[in-house]
Amino acid sequence: MRPLYHPALEDITVQGLLYAMSDPIRVRICAELAQAEGTMNCAAFLPNGKTKIPKSTLSQHFKILREAGLIRSERKGVELKNSSRCPELRKKYGPMLTEILQAYANEGKESKR
Repeated sequence: MRPLYHPALEDITVQGLLYAMSDPIRVRICAELAQAEGTMNCAAFLPNGKTKIPKSTLSQHFKILREAGLIRSERKGVELKNSSRCPELRKKYGPMLTEILQAYANEGKESKR
């Protein structure tokens, strides 16, 4: 099995982070992982309210997040366990990611009004 690519901290770019977070589904995944106590697998994100996301699409979103450096994935048997790299990224980018995730949360609250 091919190893998963995780960029080193010095190889992560602002452009890559912003691209990965330009999709609302990826931002939601990133936000949920950042708030999670431990690791989460892809199946935890399948029931997405009214929107049904195919597993292949979800896998692609996780790949983009992983290759941008936002998440870390580990193989456990046949599934991938994912965790946020936000604490690690704070060393390089400060509060930027926290602010993006907060803006996303605020946007969601405003749209429900």
